[in-house]
Amino acid sequence: MVDTIQNKKEIAMIKYFKILIWPLALIPPVYLAFIWQSLPEKVAMHFDLKGNPDRYGNKAELWIMVGILSLMSIGLYFLLSNIYKIDPKKYAAENKDRLQRMGFAISVFMTALSCFIVYSTSKEDFGLGIRYVFAGVGLLLCLIGNYMHTIKPNYFAGIRLPWTLNNEDNWRKTHLLAGKLWFLGGLVIAILCLLLPDTAAIVLFFILTVVLILVPVIYSYRLFKKNKEAESL
Repeated sequence: MVDTIQNKKEIAMIKYFKILIWPLALIPPVYLAFIWQSLPEKVAMHFDLKGNPDRYGNKAELWIMVGILSLMSIGLYFLLSNIYKIDPKKYAAENKDRLQRMGFAISVFMTALSCFIVYSTSKEDFGLGIRYVFAGVGLLLCLIGNYMHTIKPNYFAGIRLPWTLNNEDNWRKTHLLAGKLWFLGGLVIAILCLLLPDTAAIVLFFILTVVLILVPVIYSYRLFKKNKEAESL
């Protein structure tokens, strides 16, 4: 009974996602149209790693940037929602709802990023504030980490290595560790990037990102070697 109710809730949530993805993708162009008259003719179009503008262009170029990000947002959502159809792994269908939730989370992030860039260009003395972008990426990693341990073996999402794809126990243990690590690591990245100056936030972000990627990979390889040695005895 509880499982049935939970399944109905998940089905309803996925239906809402399919509806919400369209107005979500329209938020940046609507926001740009709303502030269009107040924008100067020349606006910042590119930023360096510290978030300072290093190229200016006509404000009409913002429509291209916003349009591309909105299309990518919709495209990635529907790609992740349907990619299970071409996955030969036997658990492909079980990943459908999980990948849809992850796709929607990525779309929310891209919408927020697009709006933030438009806002930054409208404030000549604001700069991009790259630590805010990295903090947003940290929250996205945190959210993905929350779903990581529920993903079944597949060829398109997760830590896809030869030894994880060929061993369900290796996949399960690796993603259980990765889920916890990405959740906590993403939270740490988000908090520290908001507190630290831009340069320190950049260094911290790249160091922790490398750690979040390498630790699960090394752990999964050690599991693979351990199992291989046990089989040879």
